[in-house]
Amino acid sequence: MSIEDDVALLERVPTLRLLGATALRMLAIGSEQRNFARGEILFNEGDDADAGFIVQRGAFRVEDGGGAEVIAGPGALLGELALVVAMQRPSTATALENSSVIRVARSLFQRVLESDPAAARRLRDEFATRTSQLASDILMAGAKLSI
Repeated sequence: MSIEDDVALLERVPTLRLLGATALRMLAIGSEQRNFARGEILFNEGDDADAGFIVQRGAFRVEDGGGAEVIAGPGALLGELALVVAMQRPSTATALENSSVIRVARSLFQRVLESDPAAARRLRDEFATRTSQLASDILMAGAKLSI
């Protein structure tokens, strides 16, 4: 795929779209493509997380230790929090078919944010909104359970 194809894919990811065209181009240029055969592991639960992955082609099953599972296809961002904070993977991702991803290293993502403070602010605001919504959802669920 070309850099333009990669930029177009990154634009499909809601979180990344907030960064703007210049930042997305920098991410596309600095990232790497990785291919996976059916059954190959993208990452394991408990692994150190130093990158996020955008599914280019194919699909991955993402499972946590509790048995919850999600299927992630083209345009999905796996490991979003790993782009901004050092952590361990909370889940395992396995290719369901021949698949490819764009790997965005945390170090690259942070350099892009440092070079574009406005993009960093937009991302911070998005995370703050999501955190507030999640807190509200938890309170509502707790209130329903205590009835």
